[in-house]
Amino acid sequence: MSLFEKKKEETTSYIGENRDTGGLAKGAHAKDGGASVKILGSGCPKCKKMEAVTKEALQQLGMDTAIDHVTDFSEIAAYGVMTTPALVVDGKVVSYGKVLKTEEVVELLQKVRS
Repeated sequence: MSLFEKKKEETTSYIGENRDTGGLAKGAHAKDGGASVKILGSGCPKCKKMEAVTKEALQQLGMDTAIDHVTDFSEIAAYGVMTTPALVVDGKVVSYGKVLKTEEVVELLQKVRS
């Protein structure tokens, strides 16, 4: 039954992120001060607001990081997120289910990056 078969690994190119199965690129990317930032959501107004707030927070911190907006529900579910919008920094879900304020995003980015 195909429902229980192991899903084949897919390789997809993302803006601002170099994905590899060994995690080597992520570790090297984290050392040089860059961050992988994703917004998980369908593209609704709340998700767009979360993206705008995150961009503002990144600008305040002086981080030149591209934001990837993930709208594929299977990929969102792979993160374990059931309510959106969600914020993912360096592969770690740091917030979900609400739109954060700029100050909150700044604090989360500083906490994850330190």
